[in-house]
Amino acid sequence: MPKLLVASGIFYPEPGGPATYLRALLPALQKRGWQVRVLTYGASQADGDCPYPVKRIERKSYPLRLATYALAAHRGLAWADVVYSHTIDLPLWTRRRAPRIMKVVGDQAWERCLRKGWIPPELGIDDFQQLAGDWRIDWQKRSRSRQVAAQDAVIAPSMYLRDMALGWGVGPANIHVIYNALPAMELPSEPRHSLRARLGWGDAPTLLTVARLQRWKGIDHLLEALAGLPDVRLVVAGDGPDRARLEGLALPLGERVQFTGRLPAADVLRRMKAADGVALYSAYEGLSHTLLESLRVGTPVLASAVGGNVEVVKAGINGLLVPHVDIAALRAGIVELLARRAELAANTPLGLEKFAFDRMVAATDATLRSLLA
Repeated sequence: MPKLLVASGIFYPEPGGPATYLRALLPALQKRGWQVRVLTYGASQADGDCPYPVKRIERKSYPLRLATYALAAHRGLAWADVVYSHTIDLPLWTRRRAPRIMKVVGDQAWERCLRKGWIPPELGIDDFQQLAGDWRIDWQKRSRSRQVAAQDAVIAPSMYLRDMALGWGVGPANIHVIYNALPAMELPSEPRHSLRARLGWGDAPTLLTVARLQRWKGIDHLLEALAGLPDVRLVVAGDGPDRARLEGLALPLGERVQFTGRLPAADVLRRMKAADGVALYSAYEGLSHTLLESLRVGTPVLASAVGGNVEVVKAGINGLLVPHVDIAALRAGIVELLARRAELAANTPLGLEKFAFDRMVAATDATLRSLLA
C-alpha cells in the first residue's frame, strides 16, 4: 500500500478550505489503498474520529514551532512514498527525496503582504502579481514561486489558479486542474419557511455570507451596499481578525446585520437554505466551497466576478456575478437576486456535475499515483 504524508498548516476542526477539503478527501483515498498520515499546525486534541494518525504542532513561538514541525516532518518523510503539501514555508527538510506535490489554493505571498501592511488593502491578488520594487514583497514572491515550482506536481482547484501558477514558473505539464467538490452530505429537511421562523428572520429579505472574517472577503462592501437597501438584512457567519472592524461598520445598520460567529456545519446549511441568497463578495476565491454548498442546498448565489467564482456560477442562471469593487453594481445585484430568487433557485443543480466528489477523488488518486516510482 502506498504511503501518503499530508503536510498542512491547518486541519479539521479548524475552519478553512484546506481543512474542509482534506477532511473529505483522505478517507476516500484510504478506500483506494493509500496509507495516510497528517502533519499540521494546531492545538493538541484527541483525533479518535480520524481514521488515520494526525500529528498536531502547537503554534508557540516561531523558532520552537518550526523546529518541532521539522522534527516530526523528518520522521514522516522517512516513511512516505509521496508528500502532499497544502501550504508553502513548511519545514520539510530531509536528505531522502520522496516525490512532492502541492495544492495551490491562493497566493500566500499576497496574503502575507496584506497582513503585514506592506501593500494597501485594496490591492487585489491579480495586480499583486505584477507588483515589484519593494525588496520585502519581491522576496516573498520569489520564495513562493521557488517553492511551488520545485514540486514534482501541482494541483490547482480552478483554471484561474492554474494560470496564476504558470506565472510563478510551474511547467504546464506539472499542473493538474482538479475541481474542489463536496462529499454526500445530509441536507436540511425542514421547510424553508419553518427554518426562517425558527431563526427569527420573518419575511424580511435576508442574505447570508459565510467566510473567515478577513479584509479581502469584502464584507465591508456588502455592508456599504446594504446601507442603500433599508429592507434587506445580512447574516454574517464566521469569525476572524476583521470581526471587530466589521461590527463597528455595521453599527449604523442596527439589527439588520447579525454576526453569528463560527457555526457548526449543519447550522450553516440550515441558514443557507433559509436565506434568500448567499453572498460572497471576495477580492479573490480559488474555488469556493461556500458557493458549492449553497448551490447544493438550493439557494442562489451572488458572487464577485473574480477568480474561481466565474467557474462555479452560471451568471443569470443559478446566481449572479458582479464586478469587484463596484458598490452600485453590487447593490443592483442584490435587488436582482431578490427579485429573481425563485427562478435562480430552480436552476441551482445546473453544472454541479463538474464538481462531483467521486470525480475529484479519482483524479487526485491518479495524480498521486503518477508520482510513485
